[in-house]
Amino acid sequence: IMAIRWGICSAGKISHDFTVALKTLPQEDHQVVAVAARNLQRAEEFAQKHNIPTVYGSYEELAQDPNIDVVYVGTIHPHHLPVGILLMNAKKNVLIEKPLAMNLREVHELVATAKMNDVFLMEAVWTRFFPASLEISRLLSQETVGEVTMVRADFGVPLLNTPRSVEKELGGGALLDIGIYCLQFVLMVYGGEKPECIQATGVCLDTGVDESMVITLKFSRGRLAVCTCTVAVELPNDAIINGTKGAIRVPAHMWCPTSLIVNGKETPYPVPEPYLPLNFINSTGMRYEAEEVRQCVLKGLKESSRMSHADSALLADIMDEARRQVGVVYSQDHQ
Repeated sequence: IMAIRWGICSAGKISHDFTVALKTLPQEDHQVVAVAARNLQRAEEFAQKHNIPTVYGSYEELAQDPNIDVVYVGTIHPHHLPVGILLMNAKKNVLIEKPLAMNLREVHELVATAKMNDVFLMEAVWTRFFPASLEISRLLSQETVGEVTMVRADFGVPLLNTPRSVEKELGGGALLDIGIYCLQFVLMVYGGEKPECIQATGVCLDTGVDESMVITLKFSRGRLAVCTCTVAVELPNDAIINGTKGAIRVPAHMWCPTSLIVNGKETPYPVPEPYLPLNFINSTGMRYEAEEVRQCVLKGLKESSRMSHADSALLADIMDEARRQVGVVYSQDHQ
């Protein structure tokens, strides 16, 4: 079995961390063969730092490279759609950073493009592939905590000085940037079920994006969930699943869980050490989604069962409704 040959699209912070994460996997399974940025110098610096053989100063050149199996797209949110379409039309498999797109319409467009070109497409919701997350799913299937009736997930980090988190044209806002992790966690727990009722309230910045949001979801059989996200302050950033016979708690970093507390007993699930300093916490945990992509591509699958196209569509649908209620409108919503 050959190695999966990765192309890295965009030479920013998240692409750096993803590349570092790939190096924690066996080299005979994963190789980074090319990087592209719209600024050639940045791509060259990135390639030098990560020892990547091929460098491009445009995404178009990367798309045309025949020696790439999968492209990781780490661009800012509004570029996910055009870059994803460019790559998939060149018959490239893609792993696109979350959120998959700016809204549900764009998600549908990406999925349709993937189907038309018969390529693999996945939203990089890395949380779902952590060993701790797989363990949560196993515990829920065994009804270790009985029937789950309440889920809570919080994610808040002070990002008001980070332009891509607050500027509307960069796709900013707490929900798309970090609130998506809380929602995907709830949907993972409730098996991808569509909520019966969505209620959102929030506070917007003068840039027109959401600074903070609280979303309450009601599911069938009276099951509830509450998601809180903010780019203004630090929150505990934990999550808890409450059932009739106990609870499962992710004590910290609910978006990249490295330990679980099940009915009071804590078990660690550590991630590997990085070979270069990371920009974000636990980033070597991106290795798990990368390995999932490899497994899917080797099997000829066009989507992952743990983060399917339907999962991405439901996530976008809920976020669209939450934004509508709070009054956050992007230019992409008018097309």
